[in-house]
Amino acid sequence: MADDLFKALADPTRRTILDELTEKSGQTLFEICSRLSMKHQLGISRQAVSQHLAVLEAAGLVETRREGRYKFHDLNTDPLRQIAERWLVPETSGPEENTP
Repeated sequence: MADDLFKALADPTRRTILDELTEKSGQTLFEICSRLSMKHQLGISRQAVSQHLAVLEAAGLVETRREGRYKFHDLNTDPLRQIAERWLVPETSGPEENTP
């Protein structure tokens, strides 16, 4: 799972998509494409955005839900939390004393 996560985060366009979903979760493909085009001046096709979303979904960073004919994309930060917790060092209560 970590490999998929790091692969997903390696691409700057995918990170921009995550930024947009952080700002407003629950967007349709059309909304995401519009925001990328207008706000970030990215000339990227709808199909390319869809492929980026598929990579993000495979990594668990994006979840989709259908309502009628619309498909909404929501940000899921759980995989990021799991990676961060994997390497966190537990805090100690104070300086450790060396006893001879």
